[in-house]
Amino acid sequence: MEGIILAAGKGTRMKSELPKVIHEVAGVPMVIRVYHALKEAGVEKIVAVVGYQKEKVAEVLGDRAVLAVQEEQLGTGHAAQVAMPYINDENVLIVAGDTPLLKGATLEALCKRHVETGASATVLTCFLGKPYGYGRIVRDGYGKIIKIVEEKDANFEEKQIAEVNTGIYCFKTSELKEILPLLKAENAQKEYYLTDVIPLLLSRGKGVETITVQDETEVMGVNDRLQLYKLTKEVYRKKAETLMQEGVTIIDPETVYIGEEVVVGRDTVIYPNTFIEGTTVIGSGCVIGPNTRIKNSTIGNDTEITYSVVIETRIGDRVNIGPFAYLRPGSEIAAEVKIGDFVEIKKSYIGEGSKVPHLSYIGDAVIGRGVNVGAGTITCNYDGKAKWETVIEDGAFIGSNTNLVAPIKVGKNSVVGAGSTLTEDVPEKALAIARARQYIKEDYVK
Repeated sequence: MEGIILAAGKGTRMKSELPKVIHEVAGVPMVIRVYHALKEAGVEKIVAVVGYQKEKVAEVLGDRAVLAVQEEQLGTGHAAQVAMPYINDENVLIVAGDTPLLKGATLEALCKRHVETGASATVLTCFLGKPYGYGRIVRDGYGKIIKIVEEKDANFEEKQIAEVNTGIYCFKTSELKEILPLLKAENAQKEYYLTDVIPLLLSRGKGVETITVQDETEVMGVNDRLQLYKLTKEVYRKKAETLMQEGVTIIDPETVYIGEEVVVGRDTVIYPNTFIEGTTVIGSGCVIGPNTRIKNSTIGNDTEITYSVVIETRIGDRVNIGPFAYLRPGSEIAAEVKIGDFVEIKKSYIGEGSKVPHLSYIGDAVIGRGVNVGAGTITCNYDGKAKWETVIEDGAFIGSNTNLVAPIKVGKNSVVGAGSTLTEDVPEKALAIARARQYIKEDYVK
């Protein structure tokens, strides 16, 4: 089976300059979430119908899908017709690009039902407590589907129906290709609806089947920012519940935002207003937050991070970070390190047991074991054209308010006097001082 993602619409109610389908739900564009659901269902070839700002949708999709361009957005039926020249398999699965919580298992069940019954079309339906805005499934007295009517075209009785069309279908490709040119734009929107394929198939005596999904959030579409928020919140809620069931303490799940790919070990405690994103892995026994953001990072066991930002960084066991530290991409922090308040680390290695406790910038540096970096120390790594490396070897002591002008090397067990600006290497076990001699003028104030 091949698949089609309908991703051409503007999404007017989003009130955005961006195409609707590239808006993110819990950090992942909606169209990518739908793509993954199709892949999980076993669909190999996927065609994405793009239109409004197609370049931006294409950039997000990359080489994941074949692109079919719908130059003028004339409805879902027209979008399917645009995609059909790219479909060669016997059956085709069509999904909307704005249903981000769709599961691969649901699509797999839909495909299985479609193939087993030999139907010309199989429709995924759902019962909603508040079905406003959705097309209603109209059945005859024997329970057979006879048509799908859109909200704007439904009469009073039809609007009372709770069973709705999710906009997700399986079709026999050959029959869909025959029917699509017969669609007419005889509706309030003057568009060609994919839903109108169903009555046309039925009028020809073709079999149409349905399968119902139980979790309505799975098939909820996103039309505005409020719906985007609700589905995003649902993703975070489910993730928090899963982690708590696995032995993680989350003080307030309503104020914690943890991505679906994040892994957290047992007995870790996560405080409020914490964001953990991407492919982050956190060990056991950690304390994370409050007011902390961690993205695409690896954290060891028994580490504490508070009021800090950590991006694309590897952190060892028993590390203490924060408050108000910023660890930038490419950094690696070994075990039992202290990174203190208002410290920024950029693309640097900090060796085991070393300390950078206060008000420092460490960039493009390699710091050995057991190093103490005094408050206000700066590695001057940029000369206006290139970045240079600072090396501080094991056991060195860097006094407060030191400027290390790279490239520079401070040898093992050496000492740098407070207030120094160093431009030359320091030998092992040496004392380096680079500052003006102190003068005192008696009775100066008088």
